This record gives sequence, C-alpha cells and structure tokens, in this order.
Amino acid sequence: MVTASEIRMTLNYILDSSKAKYGDLPAIGMALEKPLSYNEFHSRALVLANRLQAEGLQKGDRVAILAENSPGWGNVYFAAARLGAVVVPILPDLPENDVHHILNEMQVKIVFTTQRQIEKVYELKKDLQVPVVTLDDYATEIGVVRVMTYSQYLAGATALIQEGQQQFQFPDVDQDDLAAILYTSGTSGYSKAVMLSHRNLTSNAYSASGLMAIQPGSVFLSVLPMSHTYEFTCGFLLPLIAGCRIAYAGKSPTPAILQKLCQYEKPFAIFAVPLILEKIYKKRVVPQIEKSRMLTLICKIGIGRRLIYRKIGRKLLDFFGGNLKLMGIGGAALNPEVEHFLADAGFPYLIGYGLTECSPLLSGGPAGDPSITIGSAGKPIPGVQIKIVDPSPETGIGEIHGCGPNVMMGYYNDREATSEVLSPDGWLATGDLGFIDAQGNLHICGRSKNVIVLPNGENVYPEAIEHKINTYNWVLEGIVVESNGHLEAWIYPDYEVIDEASAGKNRAEKREYIDLLLENMRKELNSQLSTASRISKVYERREPFIKTATHKIKRYLYDGGTIPA
Repeated sequence: MVTASEIRMTLNYILDSSKAKYGDLPAIGMALEKPLSYNEFHSRALVLANRLQAEGLQKGDRVAILAENSPGWGNVYFAAARLGAVVVPILPDLPENDVHHILNEMQVKIVFTTQRQIEKVYELKKDLQVPVVTLDDYATEIGVVRVMTYSQYLAGATALIQEGQQQFQFPDVDQDDLAAILYTSGTSGYSKAVMLSHRNLTSNAYSASGLMAIQPGSVFLSVLPMSHTYEFTCGFLLPLIAGCRIAYAGKSPTPAILQKLCQYEKPFAIFAVPLILEKIYKKRVVPQIEKSRMLTLICKIGIGRRLIYRKIGRKLLDFFGGNLKLMGIGGAALNPEVEHFLADAGFPYLIGYGLTECSPLLSGGPAGDPSITIGSAGKPIPGVQIKIVDPSPETGIGEIHGCGPNVMMGYYNDREATSEVLSPDGWLATGDLGFIDAQGNLHICGRSKNVIVLPNGENVYPEAIEHKINTYNWVLEGIVVESNGHLEAWIYPDYEVIDEASAGKNRAEKREYIDLLLENMRKELNSQLSTASRISKVYERREPFIKTATHKIKRYLYDGGTIPA
C-alpha cells in the first residue's frame, strides 16, 4: 500500500497539489504569449494520460520527448508520469545517430518531437517505427513515419473523455518508481543512461525551493533545455511547486533576444549556464570600462571599482527587466573574474553544483548567506550530504562524493558502471575534485579525468588556466591540453572583435596580428604560472569546439595533442 509520504514525493503529487493551491493562476506558456493556468495545465495532462492509456501505454513503458521547450513538453511529461510510464528526454542538439541509438535501446512506444527534430526519426528501422506527435503542430507531407500534430492529438484525447464520460482510472505510482531515463552528454565521452525515480526528482526540487523565498505568481524565464535535469528540476518543477509562471524563451538566448524578452516578462528568476553571463560581461560590461581611461584607473582601486560596478550592476538589472531576484548559475564553472564583478555589482546570483546522476543539485546557496565565499558552489542543499574522499594533505583537495534522496537509481542496463560510482550505502562518486572550506562551502577544482600530470609530477588543473584565457576579450573559448609532456592552449577567437581591431589590414597583416595576439597571450599566461606548468604553444582553432548541452567542451574529442583545425 502506498503511504501519504510516498505520494507526496511523486511528480503526480506536485501536479495535483499545484492545481489545488494555485488553480486559476498562470502556470506555463511561451514568452510574450498567454499562458495556461494551473487548472488548464493539470486538465491537459490528465486528458493526455487517458489517451495514452487508451492506446495501450502501460506502467513502465517509455515515452520519448525530442523537442524544444514548450508547454506541451511539460504536459506530455506529466501525462506519462500519471501512468507510471518512463519519460526519455532527448537533448535537441544530439546528432541523428545518437537519437537512433536512444530510441532503439529504450524501445519507446511514442515520440513527441518538433519540425526541427523530426528528420532524426525518419530513418529508423521499420520495426522501430512508432507514432510521432509534433508538439509545434508541424504537419509533414513526407509519409516516412506516422505523424500527428499535438493539437490533433489533444483534440482526440478530449473527445475520448467526452465520449466515455468516465472518471480517470490510473495505476498507483509511488516515490521509488522509475520516472525518467536521461542520457548524459558529458565531457569525457561515453554517454550513460541515468535512471531517476520520482523521489530523486521531487526531493531535489523541494530542496531547491527552500533556498530562497519565492512568491506565487513570480515569473521564471526558461532559456535552457528541459531535457537537461538542471532546467527540469530548477526551472520547471521548482516554479510549479511555488505557484509561479514559467515563460519559455523559445529562441537561442543571445543578449539581444534575452533583453527583449526580459523587458516584457520582467522575470523574477532565470537559470542559466555561465556562458550567458560571460558573454554579457565581455560584450556589455568590459567595453564600457575599457573605452574610458578614467574608468579603467578607478576600477583598479577597490572602493572605486565597487562604485563603478554597482552602477553597471543597476544597468544590468534593467537589462533583465528590473525585477530579477535570482540568477541561478550552474552546469559549468563560472569564470572567477565574472563572479567578482557580479559580487561587487550587487547582482542577485547563486552558483550551484550538481550532475545528472543527482537530479541534479548537490550544493548551492542559500540566498542571503553572508558566509558563502566567492569561487565556491555554496553549501550542500537540504537533505544532501557531501564529503571529500582521499583529500591531499597539502591542499585538502579530493574527490567529491554526495549522498541523499536525489542520487540516481543507477545506470540503465550497466551494473558495472553503476557499481564503480555508487556505493552500497548510497554515496555517489562524482568524478569531480574539490574541497570544503572553513565556512562549509564546496569549492570545485575540476574533473579528476582532466587533471594533467606533468613529467615532473606536478598536477595541473586545466580549468584554472582556461578561466584566465577566457578573460581575453578576443577569445570566445579555449582549452588547455597536454602534448608530449608539455601544455598547449587551443583558442577559438572572436573574429568580430579581431576584425574590428584590425580594420584596414590585408589578409597577411591580419594573420600576423592574430599570431601576435596568441604569442602575447602565451607570455602573459606564463608570467602567472609556475615554471613547470607554463604553456609551450598557443594555437588558433578556426571553428567552435563541440560542447555539451550546458556548453562545456567535450574534452575527450581533443585529447592527444593533435593540432586543432
């Protein structure tokens, strides 16, 4: 028999309780458009669940969502959860071969997708073809797969209820039932299928909702893919628990688009990856200071810098609509220079740390805690324990392990990989290195697999050098790799900045200009590094690095020291 406490730790309870508390309040919609109310959102989820059930979907069956964010995305997720089915969210930027592999391995019963993604399911083997519903109502004339628009599917589901005139009859679902299987897109290569239960996801969302006070009706602007646990837990479940309205950006969050959306929506909260803040800092903040010699001099003095940064911080808040109380930053490490600016500017940010296997948060906040130190990922969130295993006697740095109700059930069909990271008593070995300071804050130093051990035995954390590289205004991104016992840096430049600075030069002169930038960078970096860990060569890369959903470079693709393209 399912107990009351178990029911409260299910996705179904979140949906039902949100409807009961906030019924007529706006719940979810595209930015700049009228949202669904909590009553409407709840009703659609149940109607969809009824149709899925009538078409044979049973508890434990898999439902794939390969789509950009939309209200329909969330409705489908909750409809599947109502039946005890398992959702397989697929990252929209995954290539076709990876999508085929996931759909094949999961043996999904139905796929919900969009026009931008549908070609990825065209070439599935005939015995794998399943019904396809387009959440953006895209109607294709190519008869490769069976396709129905979401509006048609929803209308049919509504008609089914009206014709039957019966109460919903759904199976019992408890907290330890499998809710989702997510394929990681990690930086170290092999993608694993992470199994998360209802309790994994809901416990993490409830813990996150306690990190700061949130008023019902507040607006959460969603800019990250819901198929990633960071956005799903913090940008979807959390606002539903708090009675907030979710507005989906619907477009890539360039600074110009973000500013337009924020002026209209005036969000209370946005969850973002560091790249978004770093772009705004490099494109909007740094140029304001560098174009004035006086401001540059003032910012070299602590008091003067804080005064100038506070003024810029107020403009930055205006950029985000003037109502922002929380910018959640996670998914990758924030550049220290950018964080120091945010802190001096009085900008309302919180840095969190986690991974898919933890649904995802292990640490972050809480808001307003003066003991959170710059450069840290805050305290362990409520209900979660963190420890450092095998710390170095000199530095205190060791592997980060986490334990709590948010830790995954394991990797799908891979006991060996599960046993490598998950202990019998529930502690997860994250593979990340870090330490806990005297105030109890967690500091992340990098991935254990990324540490470069030089011939002299010195350990080099490449992420620390990369933060320095990425402060250059003419750099979009860069990584540090080991090659034949030496360190090399690979740089993808910002060619717009370089073209502006080298205007009037011919092609050969521009080439010399870039070479000079690279060499000067090497010298400046080496003046800040120990003799043993200096950069031997800086190369230009002429195309972007391949990255994960949270914009971390997939390092395994660049190991081995091969000169980049």
